Amino acid sequence: MIQLNINGKSHQVDVEPDTPLLWVIREQIGLTGTKYGCGVAACGACTVHLDGAAVRSCSLPVSAAAGKRVVTIEGLSADSSHPVQKAWAEIDVPQCGYCQSGQIMAAAALLAKKPKPTDKDIDEAMTNICRCGTYQRIRAAVHRAAGSGKRGGSIIHMDAGVGAGGDSAANVTGYPDVQA
Repeated sequence: MIQLNINGKSHQVDVEPDTPLLWVIREQIGLTGTKYGCGVAACGACTVHLDGAAVRSCSLPVSAAAGKRVVTIEGLSADSSHPVQKAWAEIDVPQCGYCQSGQIMAAAALLAKKPKPTDKDIDEAMTNICRCGTYQRIRAAVHRAAGSGKRGGSIIHMDAGVGAGGDSAANVTGYPDVQA
């Protein structure tokens, strides 16, 4: 039996010590917000926090999590009130959304370590893959969660209120978030 602390709750699981933490979280504990993407720690869809650090749970043996604090997307906040979750919603980051729980977990770990990251800090820390290519919105959301107000250098318009209803003179494309 392996003793785990996941989202502040204690769990005992009867699995092989080399079982990937991802499968224990999803199959044994029943928390399915953490996603399987690649199985080789390359894409980041499976990102969780282990004692505050962002880790790829698909390749981390469950034995490495014993005695440590694991936080999944479900444990980040009970009501999506974490600043990163709020920024993700305000900026409308996801397209398909599959990778976004991992992206959010990576961003939350970055901001816990570096509360006012630069674009370079974000680019270096956010190594998760987004098949939809929402990287500019991800960067802008990290800045918003940090309270920096930076737009992240995107052609996508990030100011709340401007363009939201297509009412900005600068928005001539007909799409609420895209500038000409």
